[in-house]
Amino acid sequence: MSRQYTLQRAPISTSIHVDYAAELNEQQLAAVTAPPGPILVIAGAGSGKTRTLTYRVAYLLENGIDPRNILLLTFTNKAAREMLGRVANLLPVDASGLWGGTFHSVGNRILRRHGSALGYSSGFSIMDREDQKDLIDTVVANAGIDPKEIRFPKGDVLAEIFSFVVNTENPLEELLAEKFPYFLPLLDKIRDVHERYEKKKKATNSMDFDDLLQKTLSMFQQHERIAEVYRRQFQFILVDEYQDTNKIQADLVDLLARDHRNVMVVGDDAQSIYSWRGANFQNILEFPKRYPDAQVFKIEMNYRSVPEILEVANAAIAANVQQFRKHLSATRESKALKPALVALNDGAEQAQFVAQRILELRDENVDLNDIAVLYRAHYHAVELQLELSRRGIPYQITSGIRFFEQAHIKDVTSFIRFVANPRDQVAFNRMVKLLPGIGNRTAENLWQAWEKSVVAAGVDHGPEEAAAPAGVNAPGYSQRLLAMNVSAKSKKMWTQLAHTLDEIAPGGQPNPPSEMIASVVEAIYDDYAKVNFTNYELRREDLDQLAVFARQFKDVHEFLAQLALISNVDAEARSTQGADNEAVNLSSVHQAKGLEFHTVFVIWLTDGMFPSSRSLDTREALEEERRLFYVAITRARDELYLTYPQRRLSGGYGDVFQRPSRFLQEISNDLVEDWQVRRK
Repeated sequence: MSRQYTLQRAPISTSIHVDYAAELNEQQLAAVTAPPGPILVIAGAGSGKTRTLTYRVAYLLENGIDPRNILLLTFTNKAAREMLGRVANLLPVDASGLWGGTFHSVGNRILRRHGSALGYSSGFSIMDREDQKDLIDTVVANAGIDPKEIRFPKGDVLAEIFSFVVNTENPLEELLAEKFPYFLPLLDKIRDVHERYEKKKKATNSMDFDDLLQKTLSMFQQHERIAEVYRRQFQFILVDEYQDTNKIQADLVDLLARDHRNVMVVGDDAQSIYSWRGANFQNILEFPKRYPDAQVFKIEMNYRSVPEILEVANAAIAANVQQFRKHLSATRESKALKPALVALNDGAEQAQFVAQRILELRDENVDLNDIAVLYRAHYHAVELQLELSRRGIPYQITSGIRFFEQAHIKDVTSFIRFVANPRDQVAFNRMVKLLPGIGNRTAENLWQAWEKSVVAAGVDHGPEEAAAPAGVNAPGYSQRLLAMNVSAKSKKMWTQLAHTLDEIAPGGQPNPPSEMIASVVEAIYDDYAKVNFTNYELRREDLDQLAVFARQFKDVHEFLAQLALISNVDAEARSTQGADNEAVNLSSVHQAKGLEFHTVFVIWLTDGMFPSSRSLDTREALEEERRLFYVAITRARDELYLTYPQRRLSGGYGDVFQRPSRFLQEISNDLVEDWQVRRK
């Protein structure tokens, strides 16, 4: 019969170094000093979540817990380093043995030690997304699939699909039906590629980023002795941003905490906004179900925003059914300035209002860096980018490159540039390289052939003729392009290109820009975007918005000149904008999470825009949109402007009247100030 023997912990210190009651508010203190066991901390926006976690780590160390027995999981390694740095400032303790970092970094560390259990050596390679794409392309080629013939998804799109399968633990068929329905006919081929890809990774001793989670969990599940080592080691587990964990991450935590159950998860269910990249909202919502004896603490004291903004935030999230109810309370004094609700005629007037108010705020000594304009989707900022450029207001885009500089926008406008000026080699090359089998060398050869046809057609005398591809009686695009030699794999799409150019510029005379954009997208670019971009739907929305924007221009040269002027003004502004210069922040709400600003404008608050039209079908999707709105509001410290245009241009002809966002209607009128905007 075996004897049980318990090792006593050697105390690190017998004296108390931190006055927790003086350093923390009552709500934080209760969570930090809670007894062992499962703990859920619901930390509202601006409530000191990081401070709470930091002091919890210090509290554990001060009470004799060996640093080697603590696992701190964060969503960036930087966050872990900052927390541990703060702990070091609080306590004169060597906490170097503490495991702190992202789920992926911890998984990597464990797999380096035990990967042989899965058939990997400790020196396995970790592929970045580019490496992953290249390996998948190799697998596709070895499978005998020609992506250019059957419009098979490219390597980076397949990498995205495989990542979703791993992180959501959904079957491939179910995932395609939900997110990539246009690839369902290729289900068997994609499944075959996935299986080959998994074998290829093992054969080359390589892992992708998702493997660092999936294979760690799989190893624990298959090898109990290894799992037991880490269950014994990690006696206290702390998880930051728990609302953003996916299924695998939650399973890893539950597996490691199975015996001792000393797990503290910290997060805010009201800020769970990443389901589109695999985060599982149910992880935080159902934590008390998985741990029925869990202690639940709510931290509701907000240190960021004035009371008027918090009242709007509380009202904005109230309608959500699936949530932990809480009420943010302000520690700051009132400014007697209610958030503004501003109705504008259209998107252009909305942009004018925001730009003018930004200049007024600057005159009131608000730094441009402390002003943000937030939106649901990137294309919502088109008119605003134009208006800020016209007024010379510097801006930076947190959520990506500027609208007109994006690859898909430049791809489609290359068709328009070409029919406007058939001598534009840059536009020609960009356009033809979208077709299968055409690279740089082939594009150069085709350009030389095109130049000869332009000269032969008599369009070589001056800028007046450049707008017409073939002169008055010369052959059209299709006749001349189809006379050129292209490879067999390019022939079908080359023919489509030729006829599309005839369609958008019949008789050599360009159609209105908006019509041209719609034709190019429908005939050529939509299929290209599906197989080449992981975020096809967002890019398609951008292109639809580009067509809407172009409706204000009847002349193709005016449209192109406007785009060029905007780009040049922006480039000039950036070249003179040093690190110390100010710039307004333009950002999607997703990208702004975790940030804060003196003043926030939330624009395009209309049904179908924010919330997005795709979210209106299910309660779950609509509730995530409402959480996104809540995140937008809680970025503001001092001033908040909620704006919505009453009309917008549609893809067809005529204006469409907009309903104010249903989220605005859920906020009591007495919490906001109605601004009536009029023109001089």
